[in-house]
Amino acid sequence: MRIFLIGGGHDAATVYRPFVGAVKDGAVKALKDGPVVAIVRDDGADTNADRWVEGLHEAGAADVRALVVSPDRPPTVDDLDGAAGVFVAGGLTPGYRDTLVKDGTAWLDPVRSGLPYAGFSAGAAIAPGNALVGGYLAPVGGRDVEVCDSDFSEGLDAVTVLPGLGLVPFTVEVHAAQWGMHYRLVHAMLGGERVIDEGWAIDEHTTLEVTDGALSVHGTGTATRMRRVGDRIELTVHPAGVPVVLPEQ
Repeated sequence: MRIFLIGGGHDAATVYRPFVGAVKDGAVKALKDGPVVAIVRDDGADTNADRWVEGLHEAGAADVRALVVSPDRPPTVDDLDGAAGVFVAGGLTPGYRDTLVKDGTAWLDPVRSGLPYAGFSAGAAIAPGNALVGGYLAPVGGRDVEVCDSDFSEGLDAVTVLPGLGLVPFTVEVHAAQWGMHYRLVHAMLGGERVIDEGWAIDEHTTLEVTDGALSVHGTGTATRMRRVGDRIELTVHPAGVPVVLPEQ
């Protein structure tokens, strides 16, 4: 699988281009001329599928098909028939998780068979098996402490980790440097009922690519790897454009 986890940002050409390049490479050769399916959650009057379609075109995608989904109309495997790549847009992370995960993830079988996947912000956050979907309060010393700005809580109080799409083996935080989200990921790893041994905090205008287990960072920022070691967290910072070399376990 080729998975592209985008930390956010407004420069569409920069953040989408690695994914679009993978689509053009044609991991599934027979489908490389098919469309990119851009999955956008239905937010009523606020739904703006054109934003994502135009951004992918700007990054070089020739054919993009928007698919607007909702809890009443989740994606199906048939929606990806003939697609050359799958892009999951950004928005309210718990909403995307509920729409794309609650009814199962069989719709992702083409991705597991080789179609490139890209997730932008919410689409990146829900890609792991353990998805950090929001919240701003975590228990510290017997009381709840703010671990990020409440404006970035996604409508949740407690830092919340739920089952995600299961495409990558680590948890993802987005808008990392710009919104100061590293600390929330630390508390998601140290607390809660779901055991998280590894997490990555991805800056805006930055993409973490996972290709058959190998990692690389694209864009203009950094991706920070966090690894649980006993009751502490070890951090390594990986700038875009520099090969990712992980310390020995």
